[in-house]
Amino acid sequence: MLTDQQRQDLDTLGYVVLAHFLSAEALREVTGRVEELYALEGENAGFEFRKEPGARRLANLVDKGGIFEKLVAMPPVLELVGHVLGGDFKLSSFNARSTDPFCKEAQPLHCDTGALLDERGYSVCNTIWLLDDFTAQNGATRVIPGSQTWKQLPQDALADPAAKHPQEVLLLGPAGSVVVMNTHAWHGGTANLTSTHRRALHIFYCRNDKPQQQYQKKLLRPETQAHLTPPLRQLLALDDPLNDQLSSVGFGASGFLK
Repeated sequence: MLTDQQRQDLDTLGYVVLAHFLSAEALREVTGRVEELYALEGENAGFEFRKEPGARRLANLVDKGGIFEKLVAMPPVLELVGHVLGGDFKLSSFNARSTDPFCKEAQPLHCDTGALLDERGYSVCNTIWLLDDFTAQNGATRVIPGSQTWKQLPQDALADPAAKHPQEVLLLGPAGSVVVMNTHAWHGGTANLTSTHRRALHIFYCRNDKPQQQYQKKLLRPETQAHLTPPLRQLLALDDPLNDQLSSVGFGASGFLK
């Protein structure tokens, strides 16, 4: 159940950290499958979304293992997402990101999809699933608490969005934790100064009147779609004519942003 403190944190800070959300067994299963996919996909890893210098990427993860179907519909996480988006939301994309060892390049501060608070409220909410400990040295996500209410994009307000911000906070936590974050808040990954990868999953949700970042109906194989439960089909907007209309405008036939 959503607690009063979690509501307050989402409303004021813009994020909540669920420490040790995954069991040790579930964490091993997820990280094992992620590493297996990195090895199988090789240079093509992440092609459904984008590749990124200094990081390994995976995309379209609902299509790549039953464990990912479970993660995308975890009730405690969905309840927190629903508090941000008002209960009217769908999966937008499901990716993995692994910052390379000794990657000194940090992400600039940004808002996901360049979205600003509008007359209906918030439209995007991301969840970060920590597959490794997030530390101050290995590329933990930074966020500017409260910036989800500012109605400004960092690239429009800052001389250098990649520079350290005086109000930034690092989202630190042990592997197996989950961060639910209103990603209208300014945020970005930091440099990994260690000798190991820093791995995470990003399960990204958006309001139902917005196009999916990755158009699930086009990306999921027919055999995957055939076995999904009705609640999961609804969460992925597979049978929603409005989502089809929105995605045909905002995305190409392959599911890529135009």
